[in-house]
Amino acid sequence: MKIKILHLLIPVLAVWSSFCVAQEPKTPEEAEKLIKSLKPQQGEITLSGGIAKLNVPPEFSYLNPDDTETVLTRLWRNPPASEKSLGMLMPAKMGPLDDDSWAVIISFVDDGYVKDNDADKIEYPKLLKQMQDAVHEHNKERVDKGYSPMELLGWAEPPRYDAAAHKLYWAKELKVQGADSNTLNYNIRILGRRGVLVLNAISGIGQLEDIKKATPQILAMVNFNEGHRYSDFDPKIDKVATYGIAALVAGGVAAKLGFFKLAWVFILAAKKFIIIGIAGIAGLFKKLFGKKAQ
Repeated sequence: MKIKILHLLIPVLAVWSSFCVAQEPKTPEEAEKLIKSLKPQQGEITLSGGIAKLNVPPEFSYLNPDDTETVLTRLWRNPPASEKSLGMLMPAKMGPLDDDSWAVIISFVDDGYVKDNDADKIEYPKLLKQMQDAVHEHNKERVDKGYSPMELLGWAEPPRYDAAAHKLYWAKELKVQGADSNTLNYNIRILGRRGVLVLNAISGIGQLEDIKKATPQILAMVNFNEGHRYSDFDPKIDKVATYGIAALVAGGVAAKLGFFKLAWVFILAAKKFIIIGIAGIAGLFKKLFGKKAQ
């Protein structure tokens, strides 16, 4: 099937060049002090804007948007994002600088109601091949922009859509030339009345089994509030997104939100985290979706 999405006319390089790295701790003592300043939360938590809530069990901790920004920019040395996330989930037993740590960043994209009538028609092997070809084709551009070549190896977890809960998840394994290990891109999308809750797990490929095991629990703990749920959609007044389920998997929301507006996706710090270059991603979506929606 052919997937089309609104072309994203975003001045990527201008946005990227405007970022400046937040002040980082210069000693282990400073880093420890910064970690102790974080305020992990559990139990019922309403996300900013009141659109959704979390029910965080003892096995996890939630960090609010400010603490999340501290971890992402000062501890993990990402460029500051142009917009804050809605927060972060982490295993409670792990610290942000532990070797096997991982996190799930939460954001919201208000592109409108995403129709799911294409969910059972998607040819995922064909879609994966298109994505792999596009990544390979744009490696020259990546290199020209100063990034190492990148390869999309395949699904680390094939896409699955729960039509009753309107929740989608999948994972990709990426290899960047020169990296010590492969990168895991684990994605969860929860469809709502006016947009999509975006949950991106940041980790190395070694944490795949841990995240797979935790996914049912993560899916259960994040839900839209009444009035914002998928079933609350009113076709008379609500906007409909210009893309469907297939584009979510291919990366439509990641292109618009994760890679362009929230620069924390470009993890720069720990060895298990890999840079995914802007130029390659921009080219990927141009290749897959064309210049405008039809």
